[in-house]
Amino acid sequence: MEKRIRVLMAKPGIDGHWRGAKIVTTALRNAGMEVIFTGNMSPEAIAKIAVQEDVNVVGLSILAAGHMRIIQRVLNALQGENVEDIVVMVGGTIPQEDIPILKEMGVHGVFPPGSKTDMIVEFVKEKMA
Repeated sequence: MEKRIRVLMAKPGIDGHWRGAKIVTTALRNAGMEVIFTGNMSPEAIAKIAVQEDVNVVGLSILAAGHMRIIQRVLNALQGENVEDIVVMVGGTIPQEDIPILKEMGVHGVFPPGSKTDMIVEFVKEKMA
């Protein structure tokens, strides 16, 4: 039996714009993935849940300022949990010039506004292949 891809979708911080995260959550579920949607959480709580739920992917949705610092905190928290094999993807209002920097930091995929859900689903499937 094939193991389902497990994804944790979260919004680090107190950002209240959830529509994008919910749309991506629905698209991943429709593609057959098991998605845990937590809503707003601290970076440290996101890392702990990622470990507890044994997810393959952590998806972060950020629309507020401070995304670079918040994403770095999530990456640090995952490292603190000794997690190295989880794919991290980020969506939200990410300026184009920040995308290469985020990838250097350890983010595997960045999906700014306008990204197609099919593209995000294929990205996850390719990373899990």
